[in-house]
Amino acid sequence: MARALLVVDVQNDFTEGGALGVTGGAALAGRISAFLRRHADEYDLIVGSRDWHHGDDDNGGHFAGPEGPDFVDTWPVHCVGGTPGAAYHPDLDTSVVDVHVYKGRGRPDYSAFQASTDDGTSLPDLLAERRVTTVDIVGIATDHCVRASALDARAAGYDVAVYEDLVAGVDPDRSARALDEISAVGGHVDHSDMDEGLANPGGAVL
Repeated sequence: MARALLVVDVQNDFTEGGALGVTGGAALAGRISAFLRRHADEYDLIVGSRDWHHGDDDNGGHFAGPEGPDFVDTWPVHCVGGTPGAAYHPDLDTSVVDVHVYKGRGRPDYSAFQASTDDGTSLPDLLAERRVTTVDIVGIATDHCVRASALDARAAGYDVAVYEDLVAGVDPDRSARALDEISAVGGHVDHSDMDEGLANPGGAVL
């Protein structure tokens, strides 16, 4: 009965100044790092997921054409594999990440359960190999890739918890609905212990 932590898409393009920057994304990177300093040894597996799109096509219609993005199904160019925008935010401590998985390589993927490692091992196969039964989820964005990942995890039969203070969303109302949706399918919406102690203005707990 192994436990995994899934860190979803804490990338430069999804934080302030990026192509699809989420307000609070940079502070969240530091906050997740503080959480990892406290709790990394409680997990049997820590997985980092990233969008890793092609730079020479529209990734299955995911990148908008000349008509521009609708921000529902089509988006500005973002997280092109190998570019600074696709890199993890520098405030995210990746030293304790055991496995990195990549999604959206030519396809409009949202869920980390559509991601795979460089050697082609899918996230579901990876979790099965490690006999994971519980998946905790943090990251960006609550109303998009966190939501999709959590729902897929529940559909696959995992015990799922999303830490509401360790996610950041694009739209507050839509993010709240996403958390309600996760709860409705049996996921847990929990609060971490990161508010215990003093927090500096950047969000990292001292």
